[in-house]
Amino acid sequence: MIRKLGRKAVKTDTRTLRMARYLAPALVPPPAAVDWTKGITAWGMMLNDTLGDCTIAGCGHAVQVWTLNVAGVMATVPDAVVEQYYGKFDGYVPGDVSTDNGGVELDVLTDWRAQGFAGHQLTGFADSAVADLVEVRQSINLFGGVYIGVNLPLSAQGQAVWDVVPDPGDGSTAPGSWGGHCVYVPKYDQAGFTCVTWGGLQRMTTAFWQKYVDEAHTLLSQDWLAAAGLDDPQGFNLSQLQADLAAIT
Repeated sequence: MIRKLGRKAVKTDTRTLRMARYLAPALVPPPAAVDWTKGITAWGMMLNDTLGDCTIAGCGHAVQVWTLNVAGVMATVPDAVVEQYYGKFDGYVPGDVSTDNGGVELDVLTDWRAQGFAGHQLTGFADSAVADLVEVRQSINLFGGVYIGVNLPLSAQGQAVWDVVPDPGDGSTAPGSWGGHCVYVPKYDQAGFTCVTWGGLQRMTTAFWQKYVDEAHTLLSQDWLAAAGLDDPQGFNLSQLQADLAAIT
Protein backbone atom coordinates (compact mmCIF):
# COMPACT_ATOMS: atom_id res chain seq x y z
CA MET A 1 0.00 0.00 0.00
CA ILE A 2 1.29 3.42 -0.95
CA ARG A 3 1.05 5.89 1.92
CA LYS A 4 1.71 9.57 1.39
CA LEU A 5 2.14 12.26 3.99
CA GLY A 6 1.73 16.01 3.49
CA ARG A 7 1.36 17.84 6.78
CA LYS A 8 3.59 20.92 6.74
CA ALA A 9 5.27 22.41 9.82
CA VAL A 10 3.11 23.65 12.67
CA LYS A 11 1.82 27.18 12.26
CA THR A 12 0.72 29.14 15.31
CA ASP A 13 -1.51 32.17 15.73
CA THR A 14 -2.01 34.07 18.97
CA ARG A 15 -5.73 34.28 18.19
CA THR A 16 -6.18 30.50 18.22
CA LEU A 17 -8.49 29.47 21.05
CA ARG A 18 -7.23 27.13 23.76
CA MET A 19 -9.44 24.24 24.83
CA ALA A 20 -8.44 24.55 28.48
CA ARG A 21 -10.21 27.93 28.69
CA TYR A 22 -13.59 26.26 28.21
CA LEU A 23 -13.22 23.16 30.37
CA ALA A 24 -14.33 23.76 33.95
CA PRO A 25 -12.13 22.29 36.70
CA ALA A 26 -15.19 20.48 38.05
CA LEU A 27 -15.86 18.73 34.75
CA VAL A 28 -16.20 14.97 35.24
CA PRO A 29 -12.97 13.29 34.10
CA PRO A 30 -13.13 11.57 30.72
CA PRO A 31 -13.90 7.84 30.67
CA ALA A 32 -11.04 5.36 30.66
CA ALA A 33 -11.83 4.53 27.04
CA VAL A 34 -13.89 6.14 24.26
CA ASP A 35 -14.54 4.77 20.78
CA TRP A 36 -16.49 6.78 18.17
CA THR A 37 -15.58 4.40 15.31
CA LYS A 38 -18.52 2.06 16.02
CA GLY A 39 -16.33 -0.86 15.00
CA ILE A 40 -15.85 0.32 11.41
CA THR A 41 -12.40 -0.38 10.02
CA ALA A 42 -12.74 0.76 6.37
CA TRP A 43 -12.83 4.55 5.96
CA GLY A 44 -11.54 5.23 2.48
CA MET A 45 -8.12 6.48 1.38
CA MET A 46 -9.41 9.89 0.22
CA LEU A 47 -6.59 10.09 -2.34
CA ASN A 48 -3.87 9.99 0.32
CA ASP A 49 -2.17 7.15 -1.56
CA THR A 50 -1.55 9.33 -4.61
CA LEU A 51 -1.59 12.85 -3.15
CA GLY A 52 -0.12 14.49 -0.06
CA ASP A 53 -3.60 15.65 0.91
CA CYS A 54 -3.68 14.27 4.46
CA THR A 55 -4.86 17.62 5.85
CA ILE A 56 -7.99 17.33 3.69
CA ALA A 57 -8.39 13.59 4.24
CA GLY A 58 -8.37 14.34 7.97
CA CYS A 59 -11.31 16.70 7.47
CA GLY A 60 -13.14 14.03 5.52
CA HIS A 61 -12.56 11.44 8.22
CA ALA A 62 -13.86 13.86 10.86
CA VAL A 63 -17.06 14.26 8.85
CA GLN A 64 -17.38 10.48 8.62
CA VAL A 65 -17.12 10.10 12.40
CA TRP A 66 -19.63 12.88 13.09
CA THR A 67 -22.24 11.66 10.64
CA LEU A 68 -21.80 8.03 11.65
CA ASN A 69 -22.54 8.88 15.26
CA VAL A 70 -25.09 11.66 14.77
CA ALA A 71 -27.12 10.40 11.81
CA GLY A 72 -26.30 6.72 12.09
CA VAL A 73 -25.10 6.69 8.48
CA MET A 74 -21.56 7.58 7.50
CA ALA A 75 -21.27 10.39 4.96
CA THR A 76 -18.12 10.01 2.86
CA VAL A 77 -16.89 12.98 0.84
CA PRO A 78 -16.21 11.79 -2.75
CA ASP A 79 -12.60 11.73 -3.93
CA ALA A 80 -13.32 14.35 -6.59
CA VAL A 81 -14.57 16.72 -3.91
CA VAL A 82 -11.59 15.95 -1.67
CA GLU A 83 -9.32 16.87 -4.57
CA GLN A 84 -11.30 20.07 -5.14
CA TYR A 85 -10.77 21.16 -1.54
CA TYR A 86 -7.11 20.21 -1.66
CA GLY A 87 -6.96 22.85 -4.36
CA LYS A 88 -9.08 25.42 -2.50
CA PHE A 89 -7.36 25.03 0.86
CA ASP A 90 -3.84 23.98 -0.06
CA GLY A 91 -3.32 25.24 -3.61
CA TYR A 92 -3.13 21.92 -5.44
CA VAL A 93 -3.70 22.05 -9.20
CA PRO A 94 -4.94 18.68 -10.51
CA GLY A 95 -2.32 17.03 -12.66
CA ASP A 96 0.46 19.42 -11.61
CA VAL A 97 2.72 17.44 -9.31
CA SER A 98 4.71 20.57 -8.47
CA THR A 99 1.68 21.84 -6.52
CA ASP A 100 1.21 18.63 -4.51
CA ASN A 101 2.94 20.07 -1.47
CA GLY A 102 0.62 19.22 1.40
CA GLY A 103 -0.92 21.74 3.75
CA VAL A 104 -0.83 23.55 7.08
CA GLU A 105 -3.43 22.34 9.58
CA LEU A 106 -4.18 25.79 11.00
CA ASP A 107 -4.75 27.23 7.50
CA VAL A 108 -6.98 24.32 6.49
CA LEU A 109 -9.17 24.68 9.58
CA THR A 110 -9.39 28.45 9.17
CA ASP A 111 -10.49 27.99 5.56
CA TRP A 112 -12.98 25.28 6.55
CA ARG A 113 -14.57 27.56 9.11
CA ALA A 114 -14.80 30.41 6.60
CA GLN A 115 -15.83 28.48 3.49
CA GLY A 116 -17.35 25.20 4.64
CA PHE A 117 -16.22 21.78 3.48
CA ALA A 118 -18.36 19.67 1.17
CA GLY A 119 -21.52 21.06 2.73
CA HIS A 120 -20.32 20.56 6.31
CA GLN A 121 -19.82 23.63 8.47
CA LEU A 122 -17.17 24.07 11.13
CA THR A 123 -18.37 26.31 13.97
CA GLY A 124 -14.81 26.76 15.16
CA PHE A 125 -11.84 24.97 16.63
CA ALA A 126 -9.76 25.15 19.78
CA ASP A 127 -6.33 23.72 20.42
CA SER A 128 -5.92 20.95 22.94
CA ALA A 129 -2.62 20.88 24.82
CA VAL A 130 -0.74 17.97 23.28
CA ALA A 131 1.06 17.16 26.53
CA ASP A 132 -2.13 17.20 28.61
CA LEU A 133 -3.54 13.74 27.94
CA VAL A 134 -6.58 14.33 30.15
CA GLU A 135 -7.50 17.38 28.09
CA VAL A 136 -6.94 15.48 24.84
CA ARG A 137 -9.10 12.59 26.01
CA GLN A 138 -11.79 15.00 27.17
CA SER A 139 -11.77 16.61 23.72
CA ILE A 140 -12.22 13.22 22.07
CA ASN A 141 -14.90 12.28 24.56
CA LEU A 142 -16.95 15.46 24.14
CA PHE A 143 -16.44 16.26 20.47
CA GLY A 144 -15.88 12.98 18.66
CA GLY A 145 -12.16 13.27 18.11
CA VAL A 146 -9.17 15.52 17.61
CA TYR A 147 -7.44 16.57 14.39
CA ILE A 148 -3.73 16.18 14.98
CA GLY A 149 -0.32 16.60 13.43
CA VAL A 150 2.37 14.02 13.96
CA ASN A 151 6.07 14.07 13.06
CA LEU A 152 6.33 10.49 11.89
CA PRO A 153 9.66 8.71 12.25
CA LEU A 154 10.92 6.24 9.69
CA SER A 155 10.74 3.61 12.41
CA ALA A 156 6.91 3.80 12.23
CA GLN A 157 6.91 2.37 8.73
CA GLY A 158 5.54 -1.14 8.87
CA GLN A 159 4.61 -1.00 12.56
CA ALA A 160 1.22 -2.55 13.30
CA VAL A 161 1.06 -0.23 16.30
CA TRP A 162 3.04 2.98 16.20
CA ASP A 163 5.40 2.84 19.14
CA VAL A 164 8.68 4.25 20.36
CA VAL A 165 11.60 1.92 19.69
CA PRO A 166 15.27 2.10 20.67
CA ASP A 167 17.36 4.39 18.50
CA PRO A 168 19.64 2.27 16.29
CA GLY A 169 21.82 5.29 15.56
CA ASP A 170 20.71 5.78 11.97
CA GLY A 171 18.26 8.62 12.58
CA SER A 172 15.21 6.45 11.88
CA THR A 173 13.57 7.24 15.22
CA ALA A 174 13.99 11.00 14.89
CA PRO A 175 10.70 12.95 14.83
CA GLY A 176 9.85 13.82 11.24
CA SER A 177 12.45 11.54 9.67
CA TRP A 178 9.60 10.04 7.64
CA GLY A 179 7.63 13.29 7.45
CA GLY A 180 4.69 15.24 8.83
CA HIS A 181 1.23 13.68 8.74
CA CYS A 182 -2.30 14.77 9.63
CA VAL A 183 -4.84 12.31 11.05
CA TYR A 184 -8.14 12.33 12.90
CA VAL A 185 -8.27 10.57 16.28
CA PRO A 186 -11.74 9.34 17.38
CA LYS A 187 -10.69 6.66 19.85
CA TYR A 188 -8.52 6.15 22.91
CA ASP A 189 -7.96 3.78 25.79
CA GLN A 190 -5.43 3.59 28.58
CA ALA A 191 -2.81 2.08 26.24
CA GLY A 192 -2.94 4.85 23.66
CA PHE A 193 -4.91 6.37 20.80
CA THR A 194 -6.38 5.21 17.49
CA CYS A 195 -6.48 7.41 14.41
CA VAL A 196 -8.16 7.14 11.02
CA THR A 197 -5.61 7.31 8.22
CA TRP A 198 -4.91 5.76 4.82
CA GLY A 199 -8.35 4.20 4.73
CA GLY A 200 -8.14 2.34 8.02
CA LEU A 201 -7.47 2.52 11.74
CA GLN A 202 -3.98 2.96 13.14
CA ARG A 203 -3.17 2.53 16.80
CA MET A 204 -0.40 4.43 18.56
CA THR A 205 0.91 4.03 22.07
CA THR A 206 0.80 6.81 24.63
CA ALA A 207 4.60 6.97 24.47
CA PHE A 208 4.43 7.48 20.71
CA TRP A 209 1.91 10.28 21.14
CA GLN A 210 4.10 12.00 23.70
CA LYS A 211 7.19 11.84 21.50
CA TYR A 212 5.83 12.53 18.03
CA VAL A 213 2.51 14.40 18.15
CA ASP A 214 3.04 18.15 18.02
CA GLU A 215 -0.41 19.69 17.43
CA ALA A 216 -3.99 18.79 18.33
CA HIS A 217 -7.12 20.68 17.33
CA THR A 218 -10.61 20.08 18.67
CA LEU A 219 -13.13 20.63 15.88
CA LEU A 220 -16.47 22.09 16.89
CA SER A 221 -19.37 21.13 14.64
CA GLN A 222 -22.77 22.53 15.58
CA ASP A 223 -24.40 19.35 14.29
CA TRP A 224 -22.28 17.32 16.71
CA LEU A 225 -22.90 19.71 19.61
CA ALA A 226 -26.66 19.63 19.19
CA ALA A 227 -26.87 15.89 18.67
CA ALA A 228 -24.64 15.18 21.65
CA GLY A 229 -26.77 17.39 23.88
CA LEU A 230 -23.96 19.88 24.31
CA ASP A 231 -25.87 23.06 23.47
CA ASP A 232 -25.59 23.83 27.17
CA PRO A 233 -23.03 21.30 28.38
CA GLN A 234 -22.20 21.08 32.04
CA GLY A 235 -18.57 21.86 32.61
CA PHE A 236 -17.96 23.16 29.08
CA ASN A 237 -18.40 26.88 28.53
CA LEU A 238 -19.88 26.90 25.04
CA SER A 239 -21.29 30.41 25.34
CA GLN A 240 -17.84 31.81 26.17
CA LEU A 241 -16.33 29.94 23.26
CA GLN A 242 -18.96 31.33 20.89
CA ALA A 243 -18.29 34.84 22.20
CA ASP A 244 -14.56 34.40 21.68
CA LEU A 245 -15.13 33.09 18.16
CA ALA A 246 -17.23 36.15 17.35
CA ALA A 247 -14.52 38.41 18.74
CA ILE A 248 -11.71 36.96 16.65
CA THR A 249 -13.89 36.87 13.54
